[in-house]
Amino acid sequence: MATNRTVRLAQRPTGLPSPDTWAIADEAAPVAGPGEVLVQVDYISLDPAMRGWINAGRSYIEPVEVGAVMRAGAVGTVLASHDPAFQAGDAVEGMFGVQRLAAVGPKATGMHMIDLGLAPAPTWLGVLGMPGMTAYFGLLDVGKLSSGETVVVSAASGAVGALVGQIAKLKGAHVIGLAGGPDKCAYVTGTLGFDACIDYKAGDIRKALAAAAPGGIDIYFDNVGGEILEAAMALLRRKARVVLCGAIVGYNDPTKMVAPRNYMNLLVQRARMEGFVVFDYADRFAAAQHDIAGWIKAGQVHPREDIQAGIDRFPEVLNMLYAGTNFGKLVLKL
Repeated sequence: MATNRTVRLAQRPTGLPSPDTWAIADEAAPVAGPGEVLVQVDYISLDPAMRGWINAGRSYIEPVEVGAVMRAGAVGTVLASHDPAFQAGDAVEGMFGVQRLAAVGPKATGMHMIDLGLAPAPTWLGVLGMPGMTAYFGLLDVGKLSSGETVVVSAASGAVGALVGQIAKLKGAHVIGLAGGPDKCAYVTGTLGFDACIDYKAGDIRKALAAAAPGGIDIYFDNVGGEILEAAMALLRRKARVVLCGAIVGYNDPTKMVAPRNYMNLLVQRARMEGFVVFDYADRFAAAQHDIAGWIKAGQVHPREDIQAGIDRFPEVLNMLYAGTNFGKLVLKL
């Protein structure tokens, strides 16, 4: 390729990112330097956390700088390599950014080879990628799931929540999901096998959750925050665990990022609320991928990707996450 199509951060947004947030252009194709690898980026992962990455200020990861290529996990194909660990034609995953070509240092981007015979490329950005690792370690290491417990997960049809519920089911839990709309709820209970699903758009969330979990909640896996977090915290059982994964309700409107008013129920129930960052488990990703791939093969986990196409559509497709219009793990084919 003579040119490289890129998406760069043009300005930091207030609220929902707009087309003006991004600069999309053709640039000179990069050349791999010593120790680097040139990758053709085939698919990129779109994740709710991207909204936080473009804010200024301290977080668990450095913000994307204005003028820089937008950060994104991706899968691609090696075109040329100056690293003996990689050869042309290798299928790889790493933080390559929103661009068609990336000249990268494998260590800096977490680049590693993937097996397309085990699963297609988009699945390596879903249940075998960062969302899958988030679900696996969040539920099993942070949540410390035990068989027979009641697990509630918000955004249950999404990339992380869907796998949280499926793992919980195969580990012997009673699983309740929350999702937006009857189609997503039917998918959660039908295809994914949750015991129940609450349509958070359909009425009183706290009342519906209390009816679905009359004995209380042992683990609440939170991807949403706000009203749903507060409703779940009202129903915590003794020694319950609240796993803080995300709070998409406030990503584009900080006024909705409010603490639960009933947080003292953690004290009353001797419960625990804990946040985590999936990158802390990077040295164990291969073992988690092995487990998840086995569950897929056994028919116990059902991946679903929502694949959109076209790098120029990145601004529009990213905002699907915040409107809740994607169905499954959102992936952009370049």
